[in-house]
Amino acid sequence: MRLVGDNIDNPGIYSIEDAIRLADDLELDLVEISPKADPPVCKIIDYQKFLYHQKKKQKEMKARATKIVVKEIRFGPNTDDHDYNFKLKHAMKFLNDGAKVKAYVFFKGRSILFKEKGEILLLRLAQDLEELGKVEQLPKLEGKRMIMFLSPKVPGRKKS
Repeated sequence: MRLVGDNIDNPGIYSIEDAIRLADDLELDLVEISPKADPPVCKIIDYQKFLYHQKKKQKEMKARATKIVVKEIRFGPNTDDHDYNFKLKHAMKFLNDGAKVKAYVFFKGRSILFKEKGEILLLRLAQDLEELGKVEQLPKLEGKRMIMFLSPKVPGRKKS
């Protein structure tokens, strides 16, 4: 087997017994790195330390990964213009901050008869937010809610 590592004076090809003896003398572990190579490659390292550093790297990568935030905006089927504009400004802010927006119209009781109004309202919202975000899912009726998803065109863009 080919033996490599920082602790070895002369890396090269060793027998299995010699490699194990060398690892025992250094009080470290013999770890097979590349079993398919000819001859197989092994490394003398502290295995617990190696695992610790791997976990640490994975934790850092997870912390650096972007987290998707979904903000909800609720409308009624008969939402007034003032209320609509107020919620539109909130949606603009959410999209500028890089969050996804889940806009939905909630139908209470018999207001489910006005589902066309709800769809028109959501499509109007999508049209008003056209330059900031794109529609990820068109308005779809799920139970008593008509839901539409919008995602930012440029993720994480901050308003200056």
